[in-house]
Amino acid sequence: MKKLINQPEDFVRESLAGMAVAHSDLIKVNCDPTFVYRANAPKPGKVAIISGGGSGHEPMHTGFVGTGMLDAACPGEVFTSPTPDQMLAAAQQVNGGAGILYIVKNYSGDVMNFEMATELARSEGIRALNILIDDDVAVKDSLYTQGRRGVGTTVLAEKICGAAAEQGYDLQQVADLCRQVNLNGRSMGIALTSCTVPARGTPTFTLSDREMEIGIGIHGEPGRERIDVKSADEIAEILTQTIIDDVGYSRVVREWDETQGEWVDVELIDPPLQRGDRLLAFVNSMGGTPISELYLIYRKLAEICEKQGMIIVRNLIGPYITSLEMQGCSITLLKLDDELLQLWDAPVHTANLRWGM
Repeated sequence: MKKLINQPEDFVRESLAGMAVAHSDLIKVNCDPTFVYRANAPKPGKVAIISGGGSGHEPMHTGFVGTGMLDAACPGEVFTSPTPDQMLAAAQQVNGGAGILYIVKNYSGDVMNFEMATELARSEGIRALNILIDDDVAVKDSLYTQGRRGVGTTVLAEKICGAAAEQGYDLQQVADLCRQVNLNGRSMGIALTSCTVPARGTPTFTLSDREMEIGIGIHGEPGRERIDVKSADEIAEILTQTIIDDVGYSRVVREWDETQGEWVDVELIDPPLQRGDRLLAFVNSMGGTPISELYLIYRKLAEICEKQGMIIVRNLIGPYITSLEMQGCSITLLKLDDELLQLWDAPVHTANLRWGM
């Protein structure tokens, strides 16, 4: 294993310490329990947006704490869910009196711990709701999930919901908006190589020089199939067409119902992508793929969308939700309406995403 680390057990702590020094104008890091929060938090009267998950996916989520995005992020150890006490402490720190929205990727540990955190927060008089992101069209169930995994749409939801909270949306409005983003976002990724978790010291899985994994998860979970390496255009075609062809995914998720004061099952069905839709196209590096290669993928993606009558009106290209040093990429398409477009364009100022300020 060759990595720029000291001791594997100190990796997350020392990384966060460096981040705190580098971005002291934007964030602060609480050490026990661990969470990252806005330097100017709490903001009275504003809904606070909190997310989190295992480390190793940077800049998600810690790099998105700041104005117009997250109020706090809870990092676990590498590829390991944060704990409810982290999430509760973060909520206590950033609560401005308007409530907390937890944005939760659909992985079993995250789902369980965020549900517990929601109940703990409410027991202390803090209004809290959580919305699940499950946008990965590659597989219905995975090693870490029941149902689809939460991947690229998470970043888009954090930006859009963060802007809405900044503009004064109330807690239920922000939660409804987050659900809308999830329903209209779809993602799929591929891997050319594995990655190495520092504490483990060996690759998570093995691919030969002639193989690639289609539909990989961000923790290195297997995808739909392992095939011979394809060209950039062929990879873009596989990912884009699978996303576009995905129609009407139906599932039941648990959400907290404030009126009933209990968890309830909510049935959700994704609307299809179709001709005339305006899209936000997100081409993401899994950590080890350079920007130049992502532009090859985007070139073909834009061509496919144009041929099918879909209009890309915004894009995001770069390493925003990674899997350590894995070589590979993912594509996310989010259907936009006027409201979502305005919120995407709204100012944001975080360590790793910023414009309009």
